[in-house]
Amino acid sequence: MTTTNLAVLVPLLPFLGAAAGLLVGRTAPGFVRPLAVLPTLAALALAITVAVDQGGGRAVEAHTQLTPTGSVPIELALYIDGFAALVAVLVAFVATCVQIYSTGYLRDDPRYPSYAALVSLFTSAMLLVVYSGDLIVLLVGWEVMGICSYFLVGHYWETPEARAASIKAFLVTKLGDVPFLFGLFALATDAGSFRVTTILGTVADGGLRHPTLIALLLLCGVAGKSAQFPLHTWLPDAMAGPTPVSALIHAATMVAAGVYFIARLLSVFEASAAVMIVLAVMGAVTMVGSALAALAQDDIKRVLAYSTIGQLGYMTGALAVGDRGAAVFHLLSHGAFKALLFLAAGVVIHAAGTNSLAVMSRTARLRDRVPDAYWTMTVALLALAAIPPFSGFFSKESVLGAAEHAATGHTPHAPGSAGWIVLVAGLVTALLTAAYATRLWLLAFRGRGADAPDHGRQPLTMTLVLWVLAVPSLAFGGFAYRSLPGWFDGRDLTPALTTSVLGTGLALVGGILAYGAWQHTRALAPRAPIGAVAAHPESDAAQVEAEAIATHEPAFGDIAYAADPADPARLLLGPLRRHAAEGFHLDAVYDALFVRPVLAAASLVQFLDREVVDTYVRAAAAAPRLLGAAVRRAQTGNVQTYVSALLAGTVVLAVAVLLVATGA
Repeated sequence: MTTTNLAVLVPLLPFLGAAAGLLVGRTAPGFVRPLAVLPTLAALALAITVAVDQGGGRAVEAHTQLTPTGSVPIELALYIDGFAALVAVLVAFVATCVQIYSTGYLRDDPRYPSYAALVSLFTSAMLLVVYSGDLIVLLVGWEVMGICSYFLVGHYWETPEARAASIKAFLVTKLGDVPFLFGLFALATDAGSFRVTTILGTVADGGLRHPTLIALLLLCGVAGKSAQFPLHTWLPDAMAGPTPVSALIHAATMVAAGVYFIARLLSVFEASAAVMIVLAVMGAVTMVGSALAALAQDDIKRVLAYSTIGQLGYMTGALAVGDRGAAVFHLLSHGAFKALLFLAAGVVIHAAGTNSLAVMSRTARLRDRVPDAYWTMTVALLALAAIPPFSGFFSKESVLGAAEHAATGHTPHAPGSAGWIVLVAGLVTALLTAAYATRLWLLAFRGRGADAPDHGRQPLTMTLVLWVLAVPSLAFGGFAYRSLPGWFDGRDLTPALTTSVLGTGLALVGGILAYGAWQHTRALAPRAPIGAVAAHPESDAAQVEAEAIATHEPAFGDIAYAADPADPARLLLGPLRRHAAEGFHLDAVYDALFVRPVLAAASLVQFLDREVVDTYVRAAAAAPRLLGAAVRRAQTGNVQTYVSALLAGTVVLAVAVLLVATGA
């Protein structure tokens, strides 16, 4: 079988698994788990085979016209270069881990069949985005992911938080997708094709007539999908969904799609220096703002959500300085350790009976209850903090090295100012990332007070997945920076001395500051255990999570602050903590600028429709009704009355005729 045929099967197998799972979910529930895991596992094996065959060499291409359009043709096309081959392996790998983990995590969930089918469809859509060589086909996968995210985030639809989060995720991403669609049409119009290779050739020949406008329109969709400022607000709220869904969305699908799209069409963005500056500013604001917000969150999953936004900011920054190799390298590395962080957090949430770090900080021996989650999450947090030799160090340093390269004027297509913006923001974020990673680890695993409730041992499938993901979180970076340049345009990914020293030094400073603040606040905190630790000895993880979502106190409420005096963020952020915990009030700003005016306009339209339009409609109906009532009064049914009226009318007509004749 040719590489092309194998590549076609990679997105097709999860799609077929999703369809089969929906069909037999109710009639043959015993087949649901195999149909969830095996097609995705087979897709992983095929994706690895395709990557080995492609080998970082010449791209694998195939195409056939889908339908005549009369203008710009739409084609079923594959375009698999080194980037696509490796990203597909990441997507299939993380999706397989999530499906296996979910068989234990959601073992008692009555809606597991639909959940598993949606995860498979989600995976298929992302693989379609990765392999597609035609932008319209890519758009299909892009939009299917949006629909799947709506249903998966709202899996616990009984809770108002989940319902609101699913709607918000859908609407905010659609807000970016509308200009994204116009950008695709404008790009295809200039290039005369939706084919990726044709578009890249047009850009190389200088045939793109409106590069700035097109790139800015496309950037709107990327900002929504990859949760970049200012369209990032949906991602923290999406934590209302099941934890495995969070791992899938944050690590390998959806949020990675925007970064991957820019990497695939980077030359389109490089055609405009202004767009590269916009991209750098967007990445910088996202990095620093999300890191500050992560440092202030009480919900463990929201910490990781803001962390994802910040790490995507690193990838955006790498693209802004023209190094797509560094961006995709960090995407691959981040995919492994972020999936591990979320799945380990699911185990911790189950053991603690809550998402709240404030509660966990008052819970003793939590790490003894979940030793596998403790050790693997420690590995993942070290990778997140970019401590050598963990994988995050090598990939993050490749981004900082690329920014330094651009800042010193050695990157031809990237403005030097973009390099400086990304470099400074990246270094500040390195310090903040290590601080919130250390804070999370200390509050979750070094608490004191009441013993953690015993919910029994986790299923073997969940534990196994954690250790499988720990391997690339630890070892991928050291292996990849030597072997990946051949797959990534030949650019060197070796960490630079200057940025390595600065980045690692700042990370160590951030960790030490968080630890020192924790020790200081811990010494002043009362030792009485908090009374909010919930015990769910009979509940499964999904039920615990649903209850935690439904009953969890706001992270920025007065009670939450009072309940957690040992939080180092109190000392590190001071009065900024409240604002950071609320995402710097961006939702409130959007509510004032967009939601309230739209609701006011809707109220005005409703008033005009009811009081003006309906008034005319009612009046138009009232006149015939009154006339009919008058005529109805004349219909008495008395024959003598009718004859009398006829005679009277005859007399009147005769008199009138006589008068007219006399006058003549």
